[in-house]
Amino acid sequence: MHPRCHDQRDRRPPAAALPGGPLTPAPALQAVFWDMDGTLVDTEPYWFAAEKELMARFGVTWTDEQAMELVGNALPDSARKLQEAGADLGAREILDTMLASVVRKVQEEIPWRPGAREILAELNAAGVPNAMVTMSESTLAQVIADQLPEGTFRFLVTGEMVTLGKPDPEPYLLAAKLMGEELGTSVDLDRVVAVEDSRPGVASAKASGAVTVAVPNAVDVPEQPGITRWETLAGRTVADLEALVAERASLQV
Repeated sequence: MHPRCHDQRDRRPPAAALPGGPLTPAPALQAVFWDMDGTLVDTEPYWFAAEKELMARFGVTWTDEQAMELVGNALPDSARKLQEAGADLGAREILDTMLASVVRKVQEEIPWRPGAREILAELNAAGVPNAMVTMSESTLAQVIADQLPEGTFRFLVTGEMVTLGKPDPEPYLLAAKLMGEELGTSVDLDRVVAVEDSRPGVASAKASGAVTVAVPNAVDVPEQPGITRWETLAGRTVADLEALVAERASLQV
């Protein structure tokens, strides 16, 4: 694990004054949960290519518009869509074929999203634990995680670990449970920031109760109540994430 490199107390959000009461410290950021495809790494073009190659085997033209409809969904749901469109294979064979294609491309080049590695490094230096919450399976997620400094993620929640994938909140609720076990304390999702790039991912994170940040990539995520929308992670810092937790707390006073 990465040690705390310097005192972060001066970077916490300022104390807040409660009506008729004394100043109270703003709540600390407890953890950050990260989507992977499209959020940490721009692998969506790899998935699009894998889908097109697969469908071409059955004489089906698969468009970018159809591919974009699958962004952020649980892989079994995507497999069913491909079957409905003409892929005459079992769901498991569809997933294995596409995963193998994406893993090959990732092993050649990992297309990191701007600012992703930098803010992960700052979080680790500040002692804030991170977890990956992705609908990709561990064969791909581990390849990505292995390219980051050891201990960047406390654990990975991957698609095969849940019964219901995004947009259901189960992946983030499982992450909160595992993080609580990791830290030896209960996890308050009001103090956890979840970073996503897709509508299903945002829906999953928001429904879990996590402080939700949308950083759109392949598909747009419109403004909506209960989420924060950033154009990019580039230039974002731990202080920005802490401010989101403090804002959530202020709304609940």
